[in-house]
This record gives sequence, structure tokens and C-alpha cells, in this order.
Amino acid sequence: MKMVVLDGYTLNPGDLSWDSLKEIGELEVYDRTAAAEIVDRACAAEILLTNKVPLSQATLNQLPALQFIAVTATGYDMVDVAAAGQRGIAVSNVPEYGTDSVAQFVFALILARCHQVEAHDRAVKSGQWQTSPDWCFWNTPQILLSGKKIGIVGFGRIGRRVGELAHAFGMDVLAFDPAAQTPPDFSNFRYTSIGELFSQADVVTLHCLMNDQNKGFVDRSLIGLMKKSAFLINASRGGLVNEQDLAEALKSGRIAGAAVDVVSAEPVRPENPLLKADNCLITPHIAWATARQNLMNTTVTNINAFMAGRPVNVVNSGFLR
Repeated sequence: MKMVVLDGYTLNPGDLSWDSLKEIGELEVYDRTAAAEIVDRACAAEILLTNKVPLSQATLNQLPALQFIAVTATGYDMVDVAAAGQRGIAVSNVPEYGTDSVAQFVFALILARCHQVEAHDRAVKSGQWQTSPDWCFWNTPQILLSGKKIGIVGFGRIGRRVGELAHAFGMDVLAFDPAAQTPPDFSNFRYTSIGELFSQADVVTLHCLMNDQNKGFVDRSLIGLMKKSAFLINASRGGLVNEQDLAEALKSGRIAGAAVDVVSAEPVRPENPLLKADNCLITPHIAWATARQNLMNTTVTNINAFMAGRPVNVVNSGFLR
């Protein structure tokens, strides 16, 4: 089968190998693909791999050979899955590759807010320690997590793993999830309402998929419930947050800080209000980066399963073959 990778650089900038896909069939890899280039590059593809390149109904209708779309990510909102199903095109994602990677990065953001390690490194190298009259100093409050409360919005695989790490740090864990499952077996955990979570947590972290119902739900009203000393963490989807409301809350000191790995439009636009917000740490959507090999391995598994007639991780189960 002919396979085309539309945006391979994101997954593999050169440190991984495409050999496992080359063993399956004919492979063509493009580092990046603009919207105007999709049809020309993918017109003969039977299997199409995309990470963020959008595949609309209009585009899919111009790809007559296409049988399978392998999304090299967990989120698949860039694909019109209903239109694909109508065409008999299966769409698979990679649902579990980044659990540990994202959870670890969330705590990197939390700890960055707690200790400002790099700021103190810069202070030392600028001579502040050499000239200090005392044997140590700190320029920002140093925050102990033990005894604090973390509020986790979305308690699926990643949210649960974040909860486990928070418990290991000695934090109380609050969680909100409309489809609450069996609670974890560690102590100091409870499910709660979204309002109680935002009002009681010292750290609020988002781990839910974005849809039409929750887009921008973290707005002025919810942020207004938070403690002035609290932090907001977002390594899920940028569109979950009303960025203007968050920027204003940070500017006014309504909350102590935020750390986001995602924004509403990526790459970040120059006009994004968070770029000029006080006490806001922004990273370029890298929480998943340490799990890229896992992602590639599962993508290969998805393709092999489809070719064997037993597709797995299918997100449009009503497709017809």
C-alpha cells in the first residue's frame, strides 16, 4: 500500500527512523504540508498519516484511493471523522502513548512555578550570590507542595497519572470528571464539583478533551473562584481557556500564576494576550515530546492491524469498508 506522511517533522525531526513503516509498504514522507498541497501529495495515497494537517470533507472527497487515516496523536479534531466514515475510510489515533510524558511535564511546569529554578540560576550567574551578605537567598517565594491541594479537571489516563504523582508529593487530590470512574486507591482523593475544585485547589490542571461544549470554559467566572495564591496549568488544549480572561486575571494579580504548554492557535500568534501576561510561563506544546517513539510504534501497530483487516484504536467505528 502507498503511505504518505503529511507532517513528519513534528514526529521525527531526524532522531527517529521511518524504517518500520518502510517495511510495510511504499512510503513518502513530507516534513510539512500546507493546505494547498494536501491533495496533490496525497491523491494516490491509500494510507495517510497526519499529526496536525487538517483533513476536511472537501479534501477527503478529492482523495479517491484513501482507505485509512492514521492520526499520529491522541486528539483527532483535525480530521472530519464523520465524512471519513461516510467514505468508508477508517480513522485511528494513538490514545495512550503520552500518559507518563505529559504527566511528567505537568509537574515540570508546577515545579517551575514553585521554585523558579532558572531565574535563580540566572541570578547566581549575574553575581547576586557572590555579593550576597548571606549564605543563601531567594528572589521568589519557594512553595512546598506537600499539604497543598491539586485540582484535576478530567480524570482519564493522564489526569489519573498526574493525581498519582501529586499524591507522591503529599498533595490532596481533587478531581472533576463528568464520567467519573472508580476512584484511585490512594488516600486524600475525592471527586468534586467544578466550582469547588477551582475554589479550593492551590494548583488547577486541565486534562480534558476540547469540544463545542467546553471551549473557553475556563473564563473570568471560574478563574474568579480561584485562590489568589493558586496556579493554573494547561497541557491539554489551549482552546479550553479564555486567554484574554486569564491574561487579565494575571495582570490584576487575581491568581498567582499560570503555565501553559498549549494555546488557542498554534504556533502562538503575536497578538496572543498571554505573551504579555504577568507570571505566565509558556512552552511550545512539548509535553508529548519524550513519547514520540511510543507514538510511532503504536502508529505502526494501527497500520498493520488495519491491513490485516482487524483495525484498532478506530475513532469512527461506523466506517464501512
